[in-house]
Amino acid sequence: MIKNIIFDFGGIFIDLDKEIIIREMEKYGRPNLTPELIELSNAFEIGRISPKTFIEGLQSYFPNTTASEIIAIWNGMILDFPDYRLEFIENLARENEYRLFLLSNTNALHIPQVIKIMGESRFNRFKNCFERFYLSHEIHLRKPNADSYEFVLEKNKLDPSQTLFIDDTFINTESASRLGVKTWNLIVGQEDIVQLKSKL
Repeated sequence: MIKNIIFDFGGIFIDLDKEIIIREMEKYGRPNLTPELIELSNAFEIGRISPKTFIEGLQSYFPNTTASEIIAIWNGMILDFPDYRLEFIENLARENEYRLFLLSNTNALHIPQVIKIMGESRFNRFKNCFERFYLSHEIHLRKPNADSYEFVLEKNKLDPSQTLFIDDTFINTESASRLGVKTWNLIVGQEDIVQLKSKL
């Protein structure tokens, strides 16, 4: 029996254009994500480096870009947060049938952009739906590393067998399932979080 639900954020509630980075890299003649770029992004996601260091790292790889251009491209992946999804999670929280948590890989540039797109009031309404709101750059842990799920489970005394984790990235749900957590790998474009109750 599911008693706890841990949600991802991007792709689950707010729409993303995950391919924008690749498209922009190709424009600058750099079509491939190198191990160095992946490491830079991962370090930024766990708050190990500052936005300034992250931007400077990208500028060393794309020397013809300004900081403003990099920020615009980086934040360009964040699209819309439909009202019906906000209403859905508010209704779920109001029903008080499950303990609700959020666990998101994000960073110190994306969250201000999310708030800008949603508006502070709507963002706070969303955040208030959750018992705990865990962002990777604040807890210094990221999915799919097992310690990110263990952190949430242990901090909140959650039984993995009674916990459902929802994410749109297979490697993330696969990692959580190894800990005994029930999972739903939501397929963006084919499924929507508002179908949750049919999955429970």
